[in-house]
Amino acid sequence: MIGRLRGVVAEVGEEDALIDVVGVGYVVRCGSRTLTRLPEIGSEALLHVETIWGEQTGMTLYGFLSRDERRAFVILKTIQGVGPKAALAVLDVLSPPELAAACARDDKAAIARAQGVGPKLAARIAIELKDKPIHDGPVQAFHASIPAAEAAKPSLAGEAVAALMGLGVAEPHARRVVEAAAVRLGEDAAPAALIKAALQELGR
Repeated sequence: MIGRLRGVVAEVGEEDALIDVVGVGYVVRCGSRTLTRLPEIGSEALLHVETIWGEQTGMTLYGFLSRDERRAFVILKTIQGVGPKAALAVLDVLSPPELAAACARDDKAAIARAQGVGPKLAARIAIELKDKPIHDGPVQAFHASIPAAEAAKPSLAGEAVAALMGLGVAEPHARRVVEAAAVRLGEDAAPAALIKAALQELGR
């Protein structure tokens, strides 16, 4: 079983990345959040990996930039109806701390933003993950540290994604270009600047 890869980013596709480890190329499936945050091609990357075996597909590697993301992926897959694709989709719209906070306040709508996750599955995820430690540090302490009004406030990236969707851009594509724009501009970018940069990404 492969648990971690350190190597050079050789290629980045829509759903996976090719990581060159001493001349051996590993194809690693990743969510769009991870793919947009990978170092540029030719640079070294460290991926935390979950290895899954399937009778039809053989060995598939799923890669994450943090242990928390890998842990959340593993826990999500234990829920009935959540496969690897749905687990990646949830982590594309919610980081592990955001997912923990959403489950704590029973915010099914936030979870249902994930592509392919309907209201019933979102409700099941919220219930089953409510008290599970899906990121480092006590879950209850994290919940207590965030005022309810602040936790419910949409992120700048979420506002930018919503704005692009209002222009007719499909949600997965909108999330991808907003993530890329956020990496380029930094976390403190103003919403207007983030939207403008995301539109530039669309034009590339």
